[in-house]
Amino acid sequence: MVPWISARAVGFPVNLGETSMEINHIVVATDLSEEAARPYPDVADIARARGSRVTILHVVEYVEALPHGAPLAPPLPSPDLERRLEEARQKLESQKVDFGDVPVKCDVIAGGNVAEAIAEYAERNHADMIAISTHGRSGFRHFVLGSVAEALLRHSTVPVLVFPLRRK
Repeated sequence: MVPWISARAVGFPVNLGETSMEINHIVVATDLSEEAARPYPDVADIARARGSRVTILHVVEYVEALPHGAPLAPPLPSPDLERRLEEARQKLESQKVDFGDVPVKCDVIAGGNVAEAIAEYAERNHADMIAISTHGRSGFRHFVLGSVAEALLRHSTVPVLVFPLRRK
């Protein structure tokens, strides 16, 4: 079982004070929504306290299409993939200011399964922690849309810090 931490309290900040866990690199996964930016201030505090570097990561989901009538032809990538990658890069660059004086790298990748892509990225880039927020979906919306945070907990070999939806 992969170790994970859940920040469940309504009043943050997250306190990782006395843990012996080394946190040199934190990957913050985002879908570019307002809810996904919720962990930024707390991650910045952790990074400042631990001297960690931060990477904001966005995965552009894509589906390859098989050409009609040509079953042996290679799959075709999404025609707007490059545009979507560039738009995401620009949005991430604008979000770096939310981390204040903490060094932040922005990265955008394409992937078929978002949770698996985040987990693989974190492992490949030697992250010590992944931070992600939940969107608070339940019922039918959760069944249909799933939960990237939940799937990430299942796939990641890197500890995951989950920020739940704030209660109103």
